[in-house]
Amino acid sequence: MVENTVEMDPVEYTLRKRLPWKLPKRRNDVYVNMKTDFRAQLARCQKLLEGGGHREICVHGLGLAINRAINIALQLQASSQGALQLAANTSTVELVDDLEPEDPDEAGEPMTRTRNNSAIHIKVFYPDTP
Repeated sequence: MVENTVEMDPVEYTLRKRLPWKLPKRRNDVYVNMKTDFRAQLARCQKLLEGGGHREICVHGLGLAINRAINIALQLQASSQGALQLAANTSTVELVDDLEPEDPDEAGEPMTRTRNNSAIHIKVFYPDTP
């Protein structure tokens, strides 16, 4: 694979987006996406906090799912009547795309392209009571 340093014709290549690198998956991590129903993701978070025995969860959102991750965290806080607190961190995640030739006989070698995308990590937790 060759790093993309030359201009390429988009007609000759197919873009294949690799899955993003993820943080280690713990039982209390929730990775939010835009494909799963919002209510289902919210219910999963509520179940982890109420029935799962966790005092904190971490909601992760990448790119377009950042708004949804924020909304889930705010909904959780509102439904707890302020008992839950939030701590948000942002980051930039490097993503890798594969560019594969449409016609392997005519086109050049497969290429890779890296790009950056924003991410958010929201810790939703019950504060320690003194």
